Amino acid sequence: MAVIAVFNQKGGVGKTTTTLNVAASLSLLERKPVVVDLDPQAHVSLALGVRHPPSAATLAAFFREKTPMDRLVRRLANGIRLLPGHPDLSKIDALLGATPGVAATLRRGLEASAMAWDDAPILIDCAPALGVLSLNALFSADRVLIPVTADFLSVQGLNRLDLALNVLEGPLRRRIERRVVLTRFDEGKAQCRETLASLKSRYGEKLCETRIADDPALSESPAHGMDIFAYSSDSPGAHDYRLLTMELLSKGFFQ
Repeated sequence: MAVIAVFNQKGGVGKTTTTLNVAASLSLLERKPVVVDLDPQAHVSLALGVRHPPSAATLAAFFREKTPMDRLVRRLANGIRLLPGHPDLSKIDALLGATPGVAATLRRGLEASAMAWDDAPILIDCAPALGVLSLNALFSADRVLIPVTADFLSVQGLNRLDLALNVLEGPLRRRIERRVVLTRFDEGKAQCRETLASLKSRYGEKLCETRIADDPALSESPAHGMDIFAYSSDSPGAHDYRLLTMELLSKGFFQ
């Protein structure tokens, strides 16, 4: 059971798009992924066609009432198993922030449900902030996938997160493997080319070789409750997410 947190402290970098479409690509390969929607905006749930579920049927109930994850999971038509998010997750910091050991809550829940997941890859769509929810994701994760766009604030969010992961490795007593993926990439733009060169210089092998094109279909598909493969299977975005998934598989990222 590989647990992957998809995270950047900067919003709007393609975090949810990456979670959605890597999971969909894994599903096409019959890997039966589990998606954990840990963002109070619940955007990956919306993108998967799960709209306005009651709070009691989402991860908010897991944190609030300790509802077992097995009772919350939804099996979707595209083969993805979803633990839905809900706006009530925004209250978790206030409700549980001072609770000892709260950062391990999600990990304990995943471990308790491990038999039901059949060693499937688990992808966690994180909130774009380093709070209780994101710490739960990082404490649960074997690895972190960090989407970043070619703009100054996005790269700063990446650099801050990289430093935070280095600090967390101490209390966790293990190395947190990470990969950076450049999204909304346009080879014709000088800023994109310059950012790519800068990221290669700083992150080396941590930077994915695959870059995700700035494809309008990627932003259109969630409005239809579809992943990119269901919405536009021949699009540049679909091509790139296939390549990214295969690259990560070849590097053992989901083992």
